[in-house]
Amino acid sequence: MVDLFDAATTDTAGTPAARASSPLAVRMRPASIDEIAGQEHLLEPGSPLRRLIEPGGSGRTAPSSVILWGPPGTGKTTLAYLVATVSGRRFVELSAVTAGVKDVRQVVEDARRRLATGGDETVLFVDEVHRFSKSQQDALLPSVENRWVTLVAATTENPSFSVNSPLLSRSLLLTLRPLETEHVRELVRRAVTDERGLGGSVELDDEATEHLLRLAGGDARKALTILEAAAGAVLSDGSVAATDGEAGAAPESEGEDGEAAVPHVGLADVERAVDVAAVRYDRDGDQHYDVVSAFIKSIRGSDVDAALHYLARMVAAGEDPRFIARRLIISAAEDVGMADPSALQTAVAAAQAVQLIGMPEGRIVLAEAVVHLATAPKSNAAYLGVDAALADVRAGRVGTVPHHLRDAHYAGAKALGHGAGYRYAHDWPHAVAPQQYLPDVLAGSRYYDPSDRGYERQVAERLERIRGILGSEDTGPAARSGPDVR
Repeated sequence: MVDLFDAATTDTAGTPAARASSPLAVRMRPASIDEIAGQEHLLEPGSPLRRLIEPGGSGRTAPSSVILWGPPGTGKTTLAYLVATVSGRRFVELSAVTAGVKDVRQVVEDARRRLATGGDETVLFVDEVHRFSKSQQDALLPSVENRWVTLVAATTENPSFSVNSPLLSRSLLLTLRPLETEHVRELVRRAVTDERGLGGSVELDDEATEHLLRLAGGDARKALTILEAAAGAVLSDGSVAATDGEAGAAPESEGEDGEAAVPHVGLADVERAVDVAAVRYDRDGDQHYDVVSAFIKSIRGSDVDAALHYLARMVAAGEDPRFIARRLIISAAEDVGMADPSALQTAVAAAQAVQLIGMPEGRIVLAEAVVHLATAPKSNAAYLGVDAALADVRAGRVGTVPHHLRDAHYAGAKALGHGAGYRYAHDWPHAVAPQQYLPDVLAGSRYYDPSDRGYERQVAERLERIRGILGSEDTGPAARSGPDVR
């Protein structure tokens, strides 16, 4: 349990104060609503969260329990912090990883005593609430019901599945959106110049900034952690250079006024900070499209090694894994097709798994899908078939639906001849009824031409027999002989 209102960690106003030794991400936590990035939809004037944060927001019109759901590094802890600091309340944090029912009850009882003696209201922040057991979550219910604490719970998993229904029904669920690149860029820029952060002690080169943003992947905490490590290394090298002049240290230089120039954090410094080499890859430029194109073409060409190489380049450069997964789904349908129908199942499962577990473990799931697709037999017959059908439709070759196939379930339909002569497939040998299904203007058209590769070879053999039956002049279902199309 962490009580941020312990005397050793509070400022003169009685609110939590980060120490100089605190991590950069902690020191740069927004001190006001105006500094929050990317969650404007939750902080509009009059919104429940804004009423809870702003001074005086502890009234009965503000929610007594809030669940913040969103990806890592989007500001869940920051919002909980602001609920306490801006409104002047006491802040207590519990981690669902380490806290038990006893810890929850202790916090609640302490909050009740403070309220009874006229003390400050308590904001109880529970991080990773989805890790709380049912009994732990149940222990929170009385305090929420009676407003003994203002509960702010954070989770990266869907609360509908991870939070008990009684607690969920008593809470306001707020969904945080992933941070855009520009939001993280602004936070990094502020951390470089702000006195709470690096205070202008270094400058961040443009190339280093772009690489840092790619590595962060929309996670503000990760971006600031990388920045702090890179800046610390540069400043440490500069200190060594000034005292010992060791080889390899940052070179000394002077500005126009003769003073020492501000050290620069370059691409190599960011690489060294995260121990990851920068990959020539621009998510918004030509390199992005070139690498993605080569990735898909390598899968189509069945070169599994090349496909894994391009996957690795995208992963190392911080490409959104959901984008990669979407491309794999398209490739499974377009290039593998019916030659191996299970490829699409693998691609869809990979997309769902990546969404569930995230990175870096998601790379393993993506690699498995890439190997399956690249080594599978290939057929684009279904892709070509639907495009050929679309070409006819767009050219106006549609015709009318044959009368025997029209809906005959509404009143008066039979009088119009709808359904007359329809042959029910299950009454015929092998459940294939010989009759015309296409409109007259398209009778005999062929759109799907299966290949002889993989599973589609079996489809081709079956389809040949089916088309033979459909085109026959058989007039009744009595005879149960004929070609086997099972």
